[in-house]
Amino acid sequence: MKPSGRKVRQGTQRLIIHLGNSVLLVIILIGIPAITSLRLGSIRLLSDPKLQMLTMVGLGLAGTANLVGALLLKKDKKTRHACRTWAILFGIILAAEFLYVHGYIHFRWLKKLLLWVQRTF
Repeated sequence: MKPSGRKVRQGTQRLIIHLGNSVLLVIILIGIPAITSLRLGSIRLLSDPKLQMLTMVGLGLAGTANLVGALLLKKDKKTRHACRTWAILFGIILAAEFLYVHGYIHFRWLKKLLLWVQRTF
């Protein structure tokens, strides 16, 4: 049986949504910190507030774009669900970043664990 053109098109749309959002996530979480953390030897030249602002704006825009996509796609339920899922993911990461920036959550336990692993091995 040959799949219908509509199903192939909808599957392609979902693939594009997943690939595009994956690329955005990598750019926001890896690319922005790499670009904004210019170092000269052991001296850091750019500030954390700029990094945090760019990261939160990027996450907010990506989440909003996915939410708009989920609201505008009326025909394909699976594509709407994919957009909604990505919007929720970007929202959760944005909330975690916000809480971290404002000091409500911390990762001292992770730092201690990694230092212990470094000393042990």
